[in-house]
Amino acid sequence: MISVHNKTEDSKLSRSGHVIVSKVLCLANPRLQGKALCIAFAQKGLFVTVVDFSEENGREVAVLVQKENSKFHRDLRVPSSIFVKCDVSNADSLASAFEKHVQTYGGLDICINCAGIANKTLVYDDTSDGARTWRHAVNVNLVAVIDGTRIASQIMRSQKKPGVIINIGSAAGLYPMVFDPVYSATKGGVVMFTRSLIRLKRQGVRVNVLCPEFVQTNMGEQMSRRIVDATGGYLKMEDIVNGAFELIQDESKAGACLWITKRRGMEYWPTPDEQRKYIVNPSKSKRMLTNNIYPSIQMPESFEKIVVHTLSHNFRNATRLERVRLRLPVEPHSALVKIIYAGVNASDVNFSSGRYFSSNPKDASSRLPFDAGFEGVGIVAAVGDSVNHIIVGTPVALMTFGSYAEFTQVAAKHLLPVPRPDPEVVAMLTSGLTASIGLEKAGQMTSGKVVLVTAAAGGTGQFAVQLAKLAGNNVVATCGGESKAELLASLGADRVINYRNESIKDVLKKEFPRGVDIIYESVGGEMFDLCLNALAVHGHLIVIGMISQYQGEGGWKPKNYTGLCEKILAKSQTVAGFFLVQYAHLWQDHLDKLFDLYASGKLKVSLDPKKFLGVVSVPDAVEYLHSGRSVGKVVVCIDPSYRQIVAKL
Repeated sequence: MISVHNKTEDSKLSRSGHVIVSKVLCLANPRLQGKALCIAFAQKGLFVTVVDFSEENGREVAVLVQKENSKFHRDLRVPSSIFVKCDVSNADSLASAFEKHVQTYGGLDICINCAGIANKTLVYDDTSDGARTWRHAVNVNLVAVIDGTRIASQIMRSQKKPGVIINIGSAAGLYPMVFDPVYSATKGGVVMFTRSLIRLKRQGVRVNVLCPEFVQTNMGEQMSRRIVDATGGYLKMEDIVNGAFELIQDESKAGACLWITKRRGMEYWPTPDEQRKYIVNPSKSKRMLTNNIYPSIQMPESFEKIVVHTLSHNFRNATRLERVRLRLPVEPHSALVKIIYAGVNASDVNFSSGRYFSSNPKDASSRLPFDAGFEGVGIVAAVGDSVNHIIVGTPVALMTFGSYAEFTQVAAKHLLPVPRPDPEVVAMLTSGLTASIGLEKAGQMTSGKVVLVTAAAGGTGQFAVQLAKLAGNNVVATCGGESKAELLASLGADRVINYRNESIKDVLKKEFPRGVDIIYESVGGEMFDLCLNALAVHGHLIVIGMISQYQGEGGWKPKNYTGLCEKILAKSQTVAGFFLVQYAHLWQDHLDKLFDLYASGKLKVSLDPKKFLGVVSVPDAVEYLHSGRSVGKVVVCIDPSYRQIVAKL
């Protein structure tokens, strides 16, 4: 066990705290994992209790922890680290270890359970009663983890303070390990046990599981080198430490399983796609509200909206402001939403020209007139008789046509419940979701790659930069202007290329001679050509748009890319188009993820400072976006008076 105490204020771990790490014969010589975690906690000045069956190993780690802690603490009344000898498979011994920790430090904030042993004999070849082989493995690997979690959670809840429990599982708990079925079974049990404890978060205790692949320890070195190499090689101890800290510091994580591999980096398992296969009623968001905390909405007789009456890439000429009668009652399966903020997108001009309806102008013309606007946030003002999963007063986001309006009626199944109807949430919709889903699906983004984001200071580029950086990549961002370059630097971009001062082509050729692994491209034209030439072998180029081609003479015209097939064939490259509407089944999961990152301070949302107020200002906002002067997401406040009310809540 490890207990650590830190009085500095630089992180979630830096609050006054105590940590227990159960380390008895763990996966891939868990003493090494436990030792690495102990020292990492000590380096933050935390008090640590070390629990191990080996007195020699345990005392050695405790001394190392005390040495690190001496940099933070002087003249302590209790040692900054203690060692307790314990056989975790013995319930009384395990309970005594926790009791000793609490008696010494007075509380428990973090518990790490990493007990685990392997079997040298396959269970189906074992002729013994299993008391010293597979039964013992079950007791150490699974029963002790369950018991340790039980005791730790009871201590944490009794002290009425937040606590975190991290159970160390294994990639063998996610897929079969034929050379040790019992080990795989017990680690799979740890994973499912942990994921089933998500409700403890309601009582202030978060339980998560960390599943690393191969680590270069005694057990790991017994594996076939061919198998290890096939998975990308051994993980470093710092990967395990970073994964544990991720699960401790991210307050949104409860019942989470973090899988760490050399070839893919850190990723949460199961994926949203897998979860959707078994979740009952997946359409209901975890953010569904049960109480109406927003003021009642007065229903007017009429409201304003922007309507496309002529097909044109000139948004102002294509649209007009209309006042229409509010139709009540709401249709049975629909909801009436009062829009507070609407987002502006480069593709608004493609929509007003009819490009998203059909390539045939006659087909698009037959749809006239139609409502404009892709995205917005607001509050449910009324619901139809058949709607029972959402209530009046719920703040929601929507990505359906017609958001450039004071009110809009939407099929209730398309609404995305959100915590608040704030402008930052608008930015997370088309812009944020395109970056989040596009990088994952079209870009196949992992970690350790070079990622290039063009037009990076725009509405979607800002998200692509941060998400790529959070995933552990080297991020290159392009922009035009000093203010945009400053923004990108503040968002964590490793290399900002201001094309007004230096050549993008020259920088990429000189500083990234092996090429760029993933390119998030939205400019088109010459920029697309430049990006394609800079793409690395096996690289992914994600095309999310081509803003430079939207406003030409006569509007958006297709461009021929001669030799494209030959180029991507020669380097096994992928050029992938990404259109958000075809990934609607992923919107809620990714929106929840973005908001969690934003709420935890890991994600910044940049809004352009220029104010656009009322539906009448929408054409001005669209033209401003296409002027190239915007920095961050351009948002229209549809109802300035209601915005002030919401801001006070």
